[in-house]
Amino acid sequence: MNTLLVPLADAEPGNQALTISLFTAVVAVTLYITWWASRQNKTTADYYAGGRSFSGAQNGLAVAGDYMSAASFLGISGQIALYGYDGFLYSIGFLVAWLVALLLVAELLRNSGRFTMADQLAFRMKQRPVRTAAASSTIVVSIFYLLAQMVGAGSLVGLLLGVKSEGLKAGVIVLVGALMIIYVTIGGMRGTTWVQIVKAVLLMTGTLLITFLVLLKFDFNPSKLLGAAAQHSGKGEAFLQPGLLYGKDLTGQIDFLSLGLALVLGTAGLPHILIRFYTVPDSRSARKSVQWAIGLIGAFYLMTLALGFGAAALLDTGKSSAVAASKGNTASVLLAEVVGGGADSIGGAILLALIAAVAFATILAVVAGLTLTSASSFAHDLYVNVIAKGKVTEKNEIRVARFAAIGIGAVAIGLAIPAQKLNIAFLVALAFAVAASANLPALLFNLFWRRFNTSGAVWSIYGGLISAVVLVIFSPVVSGRPTSMITGADFQWFPLSNPGIISIPLGFLLGIIGTYVGKDKTAANRYNELSVRSLTGAGAEGPGKH
Repeated sequence: MNTLLVPLADAEPGNQALTISLFTAVVAVTLYITWWASRQNKTTADYYAGGRSFSGAQNGLAVAGDYMSAASFLGISGQIALYGYDGFLYSIGFLVAWLVALLLVAELLRNSGRFTMADQLAFRMKQRPVRTAAASSTIVVSIFYLLAQMVGAGSLVGLLLGVKSEGLKAGVIVLVGALMIIYVTIGGMRGTTWVQIVKAVLLMTGTLLITFLVLLKFDFNPSKLLGAAAQHSGKGEAFLQPGLLYGKDLTGQIDFLSLGLALVLGTAGLPHILIRFYTVPDSRSARKSVQWAIGLIGAFYLMTLALGFGAAALLDTGKSSAVAASKGNTASVLLAEVVGGGADSIGGAILLALIAAVAFATILAVVAGLTLTSASSFAHDLYVNVIAKGKVTEKNEIRVARFAAIGIGAVAIGLAIPAQKLNIAFLVALAFAVAASANLPALLFNLFWRRFNTSGAVWSIYGGLISAVVLVIFSPVVSGRPTSMITGADFQWFPLSNPGIISIPLGFLLGIIGTYVGKDKTAANRYNELSVRSLTGAGAEGPGKH
């Protein structure tokens, strides 16, 4: 088996050239799509919402493409390959989270907003404090999510080029950040959406192909696959039972519960997913988007199980293996090479190149969506409505959004470099915890609680955001362990790796306390209007309207 696990740098030069050529071709195609789409951007509705011109099927593909990030394709399979059952929780958590988002938030938000998550809150609240809080939360959540994509890009391109040093991988992260900024500043939502549509098709095709080849090796018998994974992992039956990643002590079990809570509730607070529903012209198209997205996402997360357990059965996942060295982030790509025929075969080189290119396109598409979301929130919520108080032209607003994209991209690059030692699915789980703590309570209270007011929204958003971020900073994620972001330092006092079990209830609690402390009657007076609008779409903007 180990003969198949030759690093790409040691493979035949012809195969490596083929791999890099195919990889570069996919990147070139996505850049061309971005340039083509940019020629149609004329208004803020074009830049932020793609002119609200996408059909339900197109937006459903784009939503799925946005949701099926590098954390899903690379991170989850890696966690399963290394930790079995404990890694499997990520697949279930991400899938259930999507259903929660659709049932509670997605269509209601689309009907009552325009370009950003803050539009829905500001509809019946005081504009400046709520928009400032929502924009701050959007930017922080997006940066957390961006870290995962950047780390995935470093691992992926490092594998392709045979790069092992963290310094050279840091250079790859800078390159990805530059491409990301190009996508957003040039293409806007229209370009980003088309890239996500193409990426979703490629990702589903590639994942289906690997899943078929893995199952073929085990006679399409899932029990045989699981048995081989448990045996080859060296952990036996323990591989198929909880406890390998989080342990079976009380702290580990609470951390496991905290992760599950963050995963299930986090998607409904992710701004880059929620604003996707602003790109369709009406509620009917939004519902069709949901139907397409559910089918694609459900099938995809079922296939990640085959990828993860297939990697455990067919790859070396020991402590000194390439999979372990990447924290599992390269498991899917190395698995593609093995089922394609091995490191020295043409089939292995072609499949490796295609899957690596698909993964990279996945990273670029999701990174572009995240950056666009945070840049849009900065420009539309902070600059236009808070700083300029609405006195700004559409041209200037788009210019500010582009400069914001550059700044946010630079911050994400700087933070991603020390985060290279972390699994990307784990990093995304942190973003989910922050989103569920800061955004979800305010969104749900605003939709379903008449008394909820500006004070409650501000307390909820800032309280959930600050508590989640502070707990992460003083957790083992940042310091205190060999795998922490800052090695050689130990200032951790919070024992859990995910803050969700503390910060999410705190976000809801502070929203309730803030509401009773505040005395904003305007919010209650506009509740009926918001309810009608959120349920029916009455008053929602049509195509191309600002």
